[in-house]
Amino acid sequence: MPDRFPYYLEFRHVYKTFDRPVLVDVNFHVRSGETVAIIGRSGVGKSVSLLNIMGFLRPDSGQVIVAHEDITDFGEAEMRRIRKKVTMVFQNGALFDSLTVAENIEFSLETREDYDRENKMAVVHGLLELVDLVDFADSSPTDLSVGHKRAVAIARALAAQPECILYDEPTTMVDPIMCAQVGDLMLRLKQQLQLTSVVVTHDLDLMRKVADRVVFLYEGGVVYFGPVAELDACQHPHVQEFLRMDRVEV
Repeated sequence: MPDRFPYYLEFRHVYKTFDRPVLVDVNFHVRSGETVAIIGRSGVGKSVSLLNIMGFLRPDSGQVIVAHEDITDFGEAEMRRIRKKVTMVFQNGALFDSLTVAENIEFSLETREDYDRENKMAVVHGLLELVDLVDFADSSPTDLSVGHKRAVAIARALAAQPECILYDEPTTMVDPIMCAQVGDLMLRLKQQLQLTSVVVTHDLDLMRKVADRVVFLYEGGVVYFGPVAELDACQHPHVQEFLRMDRVEV
């Protein structure tokens, strides 16, 4: 329904409360092939936004549009169909320690009846090459660094051939060199596959590298939504404080 819902992802006046308001009249959209970053301090609703996109949480009011469909009242069967188009890379990677790296990636292909064993292995090898982890195919996830685990999780997400990928803090607890490598990987995927992406991050270097536009959340509300290049010019005091703190940390 592109006419009714022209954006691939969209929040329309979304509210969500737990013991306190977490999302307050949140509005933003993501065009097909675009990468949007969601930033702000801890606890402002960044990850909750991703969980609403995946249908793991429901808004108290408002609409959540995903893949040009209003998923706000979708049941689980309908959400399974949507999750074939939209996948999420969780902060902890959510890898199976009992499987090798290659087997973790192959897991996403289990339901592909149109792929035989040879096809699946070719896809896995191609994805390992894409994320520069061919040498780790037979390794256990327990033997990998945090950064390499994130790369495996990204490869596993890509195995499902999604239209859209959601990243939850992809560079948290990753050393600076691996941060740069993860960012380079995400940029490469954006350029080569034209995937629609949403990135929740505290990492402004990553934001500037991969995102086209940015949503800045403060106390559950959007105080800036626009091009990354114009964020520094935003005069909202909490945006300026956030940017100053990032420069101090550097």
